[in-house]
Amino acid sequence: MTKTSLGLEENFEAMLCYVFFWVSGLFFYFVEDKNKFIRFHAMQSILVFLPLMILAWIFGGFFGVIDYGPALVVLSWISWIFWLMVLVMWLVLMVKAFQM
Repeated sequence: MTKTSLGLEENFEAMLCYVFFWVSGLFFYFVEDKNKFIRFHAMQSILVFLPLMILAWIFGGFFGVIDYGPALVVLSWISWIFWLMVLVMWLVLMVKAFQM
């Protein structure tokens, strides 16, 4: 593996692009301006997790204001399954970036 401008291994730095979701992706996107492998993972982190955060913010505010009664149970299960899928996707992206 080659070293990056920060002196880290490429695969380790690619994994770090996902650690703090889109924030770490943004950091590495601007720090690593010559390494296309790191920039790819940084951009992927930004394009995956920033929209998810915005959607969570919008729907969290929406669900917090409206009283759904019995439908709230169904919505909370859907929300739980959604966040479980996000967690699995986050872990898979980090592992795959590290294995490259």
